[in-house]
Amino acid sequence: MKNLFACVLLLLSTVTLLSGCWDQQELTDLAFVMAMGVDKGKKEKFDVSLQVVVPASVASGQNGGGGQGSPVIVYKSSGNNLTEASRRAAKQIPRSIYYAHTKIFVISEELAKDGILDLLDALDRDAVFRTTTFVTIAKGGRAEDFIATLTNLDKIPVQKFIKTLQATERMLGENIKVSIDDILANLIDPGKEPVISAFRLTGNSKKGTTPQSVVTTKPPALVTADGLAVFKGGKLAGWLTGNEAKGAVWVMKKMQGTDINFNWEGKKDAVSTIPFISKTKISLVTKNGKPSMNVLIETSFKLSEINVPYEVTNSMSMDVIEKKTAEQIKKDVERSIHKAQSLKADIFGFGDYVHRVNPNIWKKMKGDWNAQFAKMEIHVKVDAHYRSAGKRNNPFWNDLKQ
Repeated sequence: MKNLFACVLLLLSTVTLLSGCWDQQELTDLAFVMAMGVDKGKKEKFDVSLQVVVPASVASGQNGGGGQGSPVIVYKSSGNNLTEASRRAAKQIPRSIYYAHTKIFVISEELAKDGILDLLDALDRDAVFRTTTFVTIAKGGRAEDFIATLTNLDKIPVQKFIKTLQATERMLGENIKVSIDDILANLIDPGKEPVISAFRLTGNSKKGTTPQSVVTTKPPALVTADGLAVFKGGKLAGWLTGNEAKGAVWVMKKMQGTDINFNWEGKKDAVSTIPFISKTKISLVTKNGKPSMNVLIETSFKLSEINVPYEVTNSMSMDVIEKKTAEQIKKDVERSIHKAQSLKADIFGFGDYVHRVNPNIWKKMKGDWNAQFAKMEIHVKVDAHYRSAGKRNNPFWNDLKQ
């Protein structure tokens, strides 16, 4: 009986310790930050902009525009570090700021040139902020304007960034998704420098923030993907755009899809091929103690367009298409490598590879690796293989009356 009484007393004493969800917050008490932008401060070090969703407007409108008012509101605050600037926003926002749904972190070009190192510890340390959040650079403008611009196709503007990154990565090959984790890993790695996808704002930025801008067939402002930002030592060093960006993506083994265009019989970009399978291999060659790198790219492609008479069914003819496709890819890759070498920024991770396969050489070179990378010989070889001509073989050009 005494044992039973003791057990009951013990259970009753522990009930007071079961406080339930002590940190529970109602959804109506939270301000969901979907995007965060940071600019160089005018009075203090940082200007921080927070894109906060307006639940009532989102719920009342259909996908792609309309609704009662703007789907988001952008709040701005300033501070000498990221924590101070973001917490000061509480003076304006009548709810608890919630960062778990933040999908994009936008840094202005001006701030990126000064350096991004002072931004990263707060993002990495604070448990409320996810380091899987994607980062992008606001090229030629302020981050505040980028995250305040409304879009037609998606109700929440931040989806514009995410879906554009996914589309360009899959279709064009000039951009890649880069998270806070990716940047941190590359910054602390002596054998690799970070790259971050960039966006550019075109048109009238003020008109782009009004609800009227999403009910027109010609938006007054557009946010578009625009290549890769190259960093060195935590600071923006330069840009890779167009085919240079494609070349870099090939070497970084992140190519998902792109188009290869080249001239034919004096006609500009008369032929277009679409690589759909690719593999990149990197190897180290050492001669007389001097290292060089070999880059081998193997890809399979389909014929997408040919605007001249051509015998596709002739295997000897397709050998020429394979050769020209390989030549164009090689040209793009070499241009990207030369650009990175001119910036003395190893964005490809060649230093990592040297470290893995020959630690002794790496020990000698790691102290000034970027300088060593800048003068290193890098040989590129591309093998391209034709796989499909699409819905037809020879083009209709062959049948045109002359």
